[in-house]
Amino acid sequence: MIGKLSLVATPIGNLEDITLRALRTFKECDVILCEDTRVTGKLLAHYDITKSMRRYDAHTSEEAHERIVAELKDGAHMVLVSDAGTPGISDPGVLLINKVREAGIAIEIIPGPSAVTAAFSLAGISGNQFAFLGFVPQKKGRETFFKSLSDYRLPTIFFESTHRIIKTLNSLAELHPEAKIYIGRELTKLHEEMLVGTPAELLETLENETVKQKGEFVVIMRNK
Repeated sequence: MIGKLSLVATPIGNLEDITLRALRTFKECDVILCEDTRVTGKLLAHYDITKSMRRYDAHTSEEAHERIVAELKDGAHMVLVSDAGTPGISDPGVLLINKVREAGIAIEIIPGPSAVTAAFSLAGISGNQFAFLGFVPQKKGRETFFKSLSDYRLPTIFFESTHRIIKTLNSLAELHPEAKIYIGRELTKLHEEMLVGTPAELLETLENETVKQKGEFVVIMRNK
């Protein structure tokens, strides 16, 4: 009997944001493929689940992909997770998903937390359309990325890290000074907040309160 691959969404911060179906799938599967076994291990330990884990990230070799597909063909039930949120969204899981589908193996989705929809909901922006752009390029393409934001009529959503949020706000202040910016910070965690203002206003806030520079950020931009 051919096995299956389960794509399981995991909490983006608060470990209680896990579905009953996700927990059942963790218990039933043979192995969990994860970006970082320490991160996934913490989630499993919180729910007293012991399961074999295997590292799967952007550096996974072609040989490892072939081995995974072979095991699935032999009947294994594997779970793919990212460190947070839904696998296949801004992470390398898409490569495995395509290989598994090409091999004719069943794939199922166990949906759950999403930083994108959580931030959009918390922002309270009218309308039901937006453009999701993933992570801001770290080096090559950053300037082009920020310049292109003026081409969107819809609100744009992208991710940024704690190490580059100030640099990003500086770019937005220079290129889009009149835009309205929403920054979702520490979503689902104890210090969750949504900061709203122009790029310059938010830059001042984060520079005056450096603790607000910590965490993972979901940024929403609306052109005026």
